[in-house]
Amino acid sequence: MTGALDGLTIVDFSRVLAGPYATMLLGDLGADVIKVEAPTGDDTRAWGPPFDASGTATYFAGVNRNKTAVSLDLRAPDGLSAARGLVARADVVVENFRAGAMARLGLGPETLRRDRPDLVYCAITGFGSGSALPGYDLLVQAVGGLMSITGPGPGQPTKVGVALVDVVTGLHASVGILAALRHRDRTGEGQVVEVNLLSSLLSALTNQAAGYLGAGAVPGPMGNRHPSIAPYEVFATADRPLALAVGNDRQFAALATVLGVPGLATDERFRTNTDRVAHRAALFDTITAALAGRGAEAWFEALTAAGVPAGPINDVADAFALATRLGLEPAVAVPGAVAPGVANPIRLSATPATYRLPPPPSPVRAQRRESGL
Repeated sequence: MTGALDGLTIVDFSRVLAGPYATMLLGDLGADVIKVEAPTGDDTRAWGPPFDASGTATYFAGVNRNKTAVSLDLRAPDGLSAARGLVARADVVVENFRAGAMARLGLGPETLRRDRPDLVYCAITGFGSGSALPGYDLLVQAVGGLMSITGPGPGQPTKVGVALVDVVTGLHASVGILAALRHRDRTGEGQVVEVNLLSSLLSALTNQAAGYLGAGAVPGPMGNRHPSIAPYEVFATADRPLALAVGNDRQFAALATVLGVPGLATDERFRTNTDRVAHRAALFDTITAALAGRGAEAWFEALTAAGVPAGPINDVADAFALATRLGLEPAVAVPGAVAPGVANPIRLSATPATYRLPPPPSPVRAQRRESGL
């Protein structure tokens, strides 16, 4: 079976997360991805524990399948020459060095596209091409406003539990690359794709950013509550917490019925979502009292049957188990890998994602073994 991106070659100079995540997604869809690593290797090769049974850091393994790897010292003439040779047969180049670093090596987009006007060049930076600030996810979560709206309350800024800004930026990079390739298909002309972590985060703030730009509202942390919807937060039950995500009046009426307090939906304080937001504290207390009589799983079943969005707070193992029960096949076998990988979430009916190659072993170690060192 052919992939949607079969025949496409990507030379990937990126490391850590945003770039590797983008190129892995494209590799899953059929692209041939050549990962170029410095002699010291991708930083995430050392980011453990945990390590899988082969000794590979699971952080690295999680974003580097469907790639081959080579080790090149771009500061040495032979390494630079080899890199140019790879680019000469590539359709796409991806890099996430500090702004200007590739240009200083003679591998910037102006230089490469002078000889290859059809080349798509994707540059991922932390804060844009005019800034040399280092682009680490925690830093961007801090200065980009995400930590200011995350956490239990004022004075307790909290990062998201995964490097979400890197992931979102990787998604934006992959969309930009595909758009540039579509343009190339029509015109034969490549272009430069630029994404940065800060702009990606500001875009991902969606309603919070729109509230600031449109109404001057500067949001703060609300714990598990939602600034514009109620009830849309986490409640205690007889055993463990339960999330309720009630988005409209019909769902609220159904919630009131299942909780055994149907009059809640006609109470003047709670008739509309705007009313419920205004009287959030009283609503929270009423719902908490009603939920106290049963456990989270029992409420999950009853509320789901009534069409009310609800669910227990799962850990990661529980989340994979749920996805499996729903038939989503969240974990996939990758040939040659010692552990399953997370399935590509993009489902294509004619050209589905394929899992052809395990995360590549360290090219430096491989070269040393071959030379007998």
